[in-house]
Amino acid sequence: MRAWLLLCTAVCCSAGALAQPQTCAVVLMHGKWGTAQSPYLKPVVDKLEPFCQVKMLEMPWSRQRLYDKPYADALVQVQEAVNAFRQSGAQWVAVGGQSFGANATLAYMAHVGDADALLPMAPGHVPEVFYAMPDVRRSVDKARQLVDSGQGSDLVEMTDINQGQRRPVQPTANALWSYFNPQGWGNMRLSAAAFRKPVPVFWAIGTADSLYPEGSAAIYKNMPVHPESRYEVVRANHATTPEVASDALVAWVKARVGR
Repeated sequence: MRAWLLLCTAVCCSAGALAQPQTCAVVLMHGKWGTAQSPYLKPVVDKLEPFCQVKMLEMPWSRQRLYDKPYADALVQVQEAVNAFRQSGAQWVAVGGQSFGANATLAYMAHVGDADALLPMAPGHVPEVFYAMPDVRRSVDKARQLVDSGQGSDLVEMTDINQGQRRPVQPTANALWSYFNPQGWGNMRLSAAAFRKPVPVFWAIGTADSLYPEGSAAIYKNMPVHPESRYEVVRANHATTPEVASDALVAWVKARVGR
């Protein structure tokens, strides 16, 4: 009888633990030309989902969309996901992403600012660097001129660059200017300095990433200081950073949400 009671207690406790509602949530964004099923972020998703709700978004810079909406619309898309989590009972909502998704993580905190934490991994897309390239500059300047003259819906051809690869794109002038303005929302140093409030940040950068060490560290130092922030350097490249940093990231998230 005593053994049966102990077994029942153990089973009931385990069932109660499994039934606990997931009060934390994470919104994740893929990199340039990626998809909502990003293989680079999958290791992070797999390790978060047992204790935290996760939403992967397909953003305007995906391989299918190719800048079909301006940056402001992209942040609205993220905010809608954050709001949906909060309405479902999530008490702690983080926003994160890899490469361009990390760029948008910083822009989100600068222009919306309602996340409880940020998870930028292998930050990418540096419009001020792209603007120094003559062919990109011509397209960006044309987009700016069209926007200034009220013709922002006109299409502009440009050769996009992603980790050395090139692809022709033809977004509207409004969209192209919003992402490639060298002093605009895609400028990560400016976004980092404009956070609406200090929040804890888990920042992951790989030693084989082109942004390591100077560019990455300079952006990170521009953010408001928070005692719980962590700058994680891993032996990885731009693509593999999320996977290599995933254990440290999950441990950090668990410490924030009390798991």
